Amino acid sequence: MLHKLLSLALVAASLTAAPADPAYQVLVFSKTTGFRHDSIPAGIQAIRELGATNNFTVTATEDGGAFTGANLAGYKAVVFLNTTGDVLNDTQQAAFQTYVDSGGGYLGVHAAADTEYDWPYYEKLAGAWFKGHPAIQQATVRTENRAHPATAHLGPTWTRTDEWYNYRTNPRPSVRVLQNLDESSYTGGDMGDHPITWCHPQGQGRAFYTGLGHTIESYADPAFRNELLGGIRYAAGVAKADCRPETGYTTLYNGSTSGWSQAGPGSFANADATLTSQGGMGLLWYSAKELGSYSLKLDWKLTGDSNSGVFVGFPASSDPQSAIDNGYEVQIDATDTPDRTTGAIYGFKAADQAARDAALNPPGGWNTYELLVEGERLQVFLNGVKINDFTNTDPRRSLRQGYIGIQNHSASDQAAFRNIRIKELSGGGTVTVEGESYTSSSGVQVATHPPASGGKTLGYVDNGDWAGYTQVSTAGATRFSARISSGGAGGTIQVRSGSATGTLLGSVSVPSTGGWETFQNVTTTLTGSA
Repeated sequence: MLHKLLSLALVAASLTAAPADPAYQVLVFSKTTGFRHDSIPAGIQAIRELGATNNFTVTATEDGGAFTGANLAGYKAVVFLNTTGDVLNDTQQAAFQTYVDSGGGYLGVHAAADTEYDWPYYEKLAGAWFKGHPAIQQATVRTENRAHPATAHLGPTWTRTDEWYNYRTNPRPSVRVLQNLDESSYTGGDMGDHPITWCHPQGQGRAFYTGLGHTIESYADPAFRNELLGGIRYAAGVAKADCRPETGYTTLYNGSTSGWSQAGPGSFANADATLTSQGGMGLLWYSAKELGSYSLKLDWKLTGDSNSGVFVGFPASSDPQSAIDNGYEVQIDATDTPDRTTGAIYGFKAADQAARDAALNPPGGWNTYELLVEGERLQVFLNGVKINDFTNTDPRRSLRQGYIGIQNHSASDQAAFRNIRIKELSGGGTVTVEGESYTSSSGVQVATHPPASGGKTLGYVDNGDWAGYTQVSTAGATRFSARISSGGAGGTIQVRSGSATGTLLGSVSVPSTGGWETFQNVTTTLTGSA
């Protein structure tokens, strides 16, 4: 009895930072040669107070002479606080560019975008230049990224009063947008898609900008002060975040669990667009769609020495053990053996420990995974840094198709997840069909098997039987994969184009799997002409 034909693969709001922060120094630069904001003193004082309680020392200056290589080397981050106009000469600009590109941090606040219009590098560093603004008014700020240390404390929306900048260009293609403005909530916005806070890598360094911070009142607002603190910690490199540009992703979870199913005991609480594990051992899996080649991103946080994981490449099942036995787990665990701690392919391959440790925020902080699945290759990125590269060679498993899920490990293990999103990859993606969804056939029947995807299979297959699928084109197909079970002697699957007697594209042996409820994957290349 054969399971289904699976796929044709195509080529084609606390203000206290984590206590582990080392002591460091921050330079606050507030020189102006254009409009001068009366909020600058309040901003300097707010940053000094943040430093006093978060282990960094602040030096404030309006002297461009501070921008020498030797002086900048003493600072982990430089804050451009409501600077305006041409504030650095050519030599100072060169020193600052070298500082950032060699690993330093930049943080721009509000009018920092109204600065250095004759220096192209600065536009790249800040992300965009100021164009204009309407009157100060209340607006709704939408939080796109709730894992970054600057915005993790915020809800999905935030209503506040400020001066809302329009920018000459939209920075989204080259930055990771953290917040955007809802232009329907105020008057005078002219960008449509309107980023207002963002971050991005710059050379070996880091850049962060927020358009908030015009008013004196802003610097007494705990939520804005916490945003400044997170931005400083990121720019200084003491808090990690994935600030690579991100486009083309589809949301799987951002508050709604539509399309998700719980397998096994326990559950996930769903509040504040955050899933929090409860009890176990179970699995919340995205049952709405089986996936082939893709980039999966999600934000996660542990409490203490908890245990969880993200599963990929497993068949549909109401039994969470099936994901363990047939898929792969990218582990989340603060302490364990190397092949069973954060970033490991659980039980198969440890993460690059040095890279992992350098990229990881400790328990209590949010982290971002990207799981990049291409064929049988699984790459793991933690906060934008590659920490594992694994290739499946087990014929009983396959990353070429399967489901994804997050684990609730036990009552004593608490993990939280946010903003689960996916980008399906073209050129190397898959076309997936259920075996029992054939449009023509001879001899076969639909059989009920609970462990199968949807609980049914293409079954009762004897020699010479066949099934046809008009919904699948074989043009350009180079690989065929199927998830099968056989309690008998096994046999051979042939893949033909057009009909049961059409051109033979390839064949694959089906072994005995030991029982009709025991499944494994078989794969072959397609070499015939379609």
